[in-house]
Amino acid sequence: EVQLVQSGGGLVQAGGSLRLSCTASGFSFDDYAVAWFRQAPGKARESVSCSSSADSADAITQYADSVKGRFTISRDNAKNSVLLQMTSLKPEDTAVYYCVADRTSAALRYCPKDPTIEYDYWGQGTQVTVSQ
Repeated sequence: EVQLVQSGGGLVQAGGSLRLSCTASGFSFDDYAVAWFRQAPGKARESVSCSSSADSADAITQYADSVKGRFTISRDNAKNSVLLQMTSLKPEDTAVYYCVADRTSAALRYCPKDPTIEYDYWGQGTQVTVSQ
């Protein structure tokens, strides 16, 4: 079955760290652009971070202003996974986080960050809760 399976997340105090993982099954991330989105209660889904290519020398990597300097997107090619390392977490980071993979974006060298587009694959979502 072709799918993205997410892990990680949970409850953490403000200032703490978490790492989210997104593993692909049935396909390789090598040909896909990847991204993380999040959706807080009562708010629209928003882009967190994205990477246009598995080739680090060629990739366009972007972050939302709200997470710059705190979050890092990376790929573990050996595990066919995409990671989101989150540090210095704030209560406003509380949301359900989703990983995305999209082949067209990679072909166009585009960083997928529009949450309204129907990208190829979406993870099931994982809750991140940051307490005061």
